[in-house]
Amino acid sequence: MIYEMRIYRCVPGRLPALLKRFETATLKIWEKHGIKQAGFFTTLIGDSNQELTYFLAWDSLAEREKKWGAFMTDPDWMKARAESEADGQIVGNIVSQLLTPTAFSAVK
Repeated sequence: MIYEMRIYRCVPGRLPALLKRFETATLKIWEKHGIKQAGFFTTLIGDSNQELTYFLAWDSLAEREKKWGAFMTDPDWMKARAESEADGQIVGNIVSQLLTPTAFSAVK
């Protein structure tokens, strides 16, 4: 299993719009493409409270390439993204890391 950690650093004040987009649109589109989320988190204590961190679970890099590519070009996603950004840009920066569990990890 491969886990992808993604951190979305929002434009100040725009985190609520990002959370709404995930809750009302993005997750449904992911379901259509078979993308499996492994958890979503906001920052309680840390450098910024304007971040969303989430994890995706992939069986392989090939699966990620296929499913993420299909999601990114999905007309429903492009429409939802455009509509959610009608009041301005939401995300200022995205950091992504692909991770593999260690032999002693509780998460496999």
